[in-house]
Amino acid sequence: MNPAPDGQDGPDAPRWAIDVRGLTKRYNGREVVRQVNLQVAPGRICGFLGPNGSGKTTTIRMLCGLLTPDSGEGQCLGLDIRQQAAAIKRQVGYMTQKFGLYEDLSIRENLDFVARLFELDQRRQRVDQALERLGLASRQKQLAGALSGGWKQRLALAACLLHEPRLLLLDEPTAGVDPKARRDFWDEIHRLAAEGITVLVSTHYMDEAERCHELVYIAYGEVLARGSAPQIVADSGLCVWSVQAQVAGADLAALVAPLKAAEGVLSVAAFGQSVHVAGRDPARLQAAIAPWQQRADLRWAPAEPDLEDVFINLIGRAADNFGPNSPQEAA
Repeated sequence: MNPAPDGQDGPDAPRWAIDVRGLTKRYNGREVVRQVNLQVAPGRICGFLGPNGSGKTTTIRMLCGLLTPDSGEGQCLGLDIRQQAAAIKRQVGYMTQKFGLYEDLSIRENLDFVARLFELDQRRQRVDQALERLGLASRQKQLAGALSGGWKQRLALAACLLHEPRLLLLDEPTAGVDPKARRDFWDEIHRLAAEGITVLVSTHYMDEAERCHELVYIAYGEVLARGSAPQIVADSGLCVWSVQAQVAGADLAALVAPLKAAEGVLSVAAFGQSVHVAGRDPARLQAAIAPWQQRADLRWAPAEPDLEDVFINLIGRAADNFGPNSPQEAA
């Protein structure tokens, strides 16, 4: 990697790659991002989670200089997000949800085009390096439009890395990609982080969330939880029971609605062959499930909460700030 510009390498380098406070963005008078504070250290992978419409994409766009916040302040890569947005853009690789390269150009042609946009020197060498790094060299003459989702993902990441960014902003990069391609992608992300690149990635996959160094959970514009995956689970205060069918034919689906309506139950979710019932007060939760614990066709057992339990519970507690006239944000 090239040294960072503006004297930002070395002892005077900023402590945080991302350091923003009070970020707020409004559309038609409605706050889609409200008072978001976020700090991410260099070389860390921060997972950005939340339901669709929660404000993740809007926040990412404010961080990389594509949107100006209505209020709030801070720095990205040591640069002011308001006054130095153009300089931030030159040091950020932004991978959008949808494939944004030209489908009627080959892999190499797309990468060469991106290199020209950034006015990079040694374009051929940079493109060759990107092709090798992402395993694209043998396919470099193939048209982008003929690629599968996993190969398009590799090409998009290669394009993000051409200008040697110090920060990667990845907006649901593995949506619609097969499990092996997802695993290969995350292996590469960890290699990049080990080289000192900071990564902010939005995802809906809990297995991906667990591969992040830290997580931020946002719902309807507000940060509801942050920390490592074990920290967020431990801080949730959830008590969980799992119920499974003891005999064939027991209808677990029929339990969901009455359990959701029971006092003391915060969330009920099906997980394969079991249903998780969560609450905050162990005594109230025990009382809520007691009528069903007597059934011989069901087997109840205490369970450890996991990220999915926590996030389902957080979604249920969050107040929806979207109305019929609100913009439909992509993430």
